Amino acid sequence: MGLFDKIKGEFIDVIEWTDDSGDTLVHRFERHNNEIKNGAQLTVRQGQTAVFVDEGELADVFGPGMYTLETSNLPILSTLKGWKHGFQSPFKAEVYFVSTRLFTDQKWGTKNPITMRDPEFGPVRVRAFGTYAIRVADAKVFIKEIVGTDGRFSTGEVTDQIRNILVSRFSDALAESGIPVLDMAANLDELGGTLLGRVTSDLAGYGLELRTLLVENVSLPPAVEEALDKRTSMGVIGDLSRYTQYQTATAIGDAAKNPGGGGAAAAGIGAGIGMAMANQMAQQQQQQRGGPPPLPAGPQYFVAVDGQQAGPFDAAGLKEQIRSGKVKKDTLVWAEGMADWTAAGQVDAVAKLFGAVPPPIPK
Repeated sequence: MGLFDKIKGEFIDVIEWTDDSGDTLVHRFERHNNEIKNGAQLTVRQGQTAVFVDEGELADVFGPGMYTLETSNLPILSTLKGWKHGFQSPFKAEVYFVSTRLFTDQKWGTKNPITMRDPEFGPVRVRAFGTYAIRVADAKVFIKEIVGTDGRFSTGEVTDQIRNILVSRFSDALAESGIPVLDMAANLDELGGTLLGRVTSDLAGYGLELRTLLVENVSLPPAVEEALDKRTSMGVIGDLSRYTQYQTATAIGDAAKNPGGGGAAAAGIGAGIGMAMANQMAQQQQQQRGGPPPLPAGPQYFVAVDGQQAGPFDAAGLKEQIRSGKVKKDTLVWAEGMADWTAAGQVDAVAKLFGAVPPPIPK
C-alpha cells in the first residue's frame, strides 16, 4: 500500500455499503485501523441500519439517511470515549451495516417424521415442509446475540437454527391440534398461523421478526399413502358385489369372442361362472326379501370325457352322466380342493352315486 492509499484509508470521508449478494444480513465496514475522520459522511440506504461498536461495546445506531458524523449525533460513542468538547482528530470504531429488508422464500422442513396419534388411523408418522419470510427487527440485539464479530453474516448461518425452532414448535402444534391426517390439507393456513404465533417470541429474542410462515404440505410415509390410495379406489368402486358381477360378465363375453379357447373347457368354465353368478344373485334376492339365504350347494365336479373337460356337475348331474354311461368308475373327475384328477370310483362322494343308479333295463 502506498502512502497516499494509507492516508486515504485512515481519513475517509464516506461510509456506505451496497449489497448485491442477496443473502447478506450483516456487513462490517472494513477500514485501516477502523479510523473514521471527524465530519465523515455516513450513508444508510433504505433497508439498512448502521451500528457503531467501540471496543466490543454497542454504541450508536443509525437508520436510513445521510449523516455527518460529529459529537452531536454520536452521543453514546462520545460518552464512551469521554469527548467533552467534540473531537477533531480521527476516531476508531467498527461500523456494522445490518440489512433490515425482508428475506423471502426461506425453506423449512422436518428432517425426520413426526409421530402423532390420528383419530382414524391410530399412530402415524408425518412429514411437513414450507416457507417463511424473515427480517432483522432489532439490529443491536441481532449483532449481540447472533453475529458477534463476524465480518459477513448471511442468511444461511441462521436458517438452521430457525428451522430447528420451527420444527420443534410445529410438532407441538400438530399434536395438540387434533386435526385428522385426511383433513390436514384443509387446515394448512390454520396450522401456519398457530405456528407463527408460537415462534414469534422465540425469534424476537434474537432480534428477528418472522413476517410470514406457510405450511405447504403435510405428507404420510409412501407405504401409508399407497394403502390410502387402495382404500380410496375401493370407495370409488362402491358396491363390490356389483363390480364382481360386471367383471365376470365381461370375462364371459371375452371368452366367447376367443375362438382358440373354446370347446368343452370353455363351456365348462362358462357354466361354472354362470352358476356362481346365479347363486350370488339368488342370495341377494333372498336377502332383499328379508329371509335367510339359500342352503349352500354341494361340490361341483369336472369330468374328463373323451379327452375333453366337461362340467361342472352337481350330484344330480353326475347321476345323469353315470346313467348315460358317459361317466364310469375309471373316469377322471376333479373338484375344488382336490390336489389332482382322480378316478371317480376312488372319490367317496362320487363313488356313492354309482350304487344309487339302477342298472339298465334288460331287453
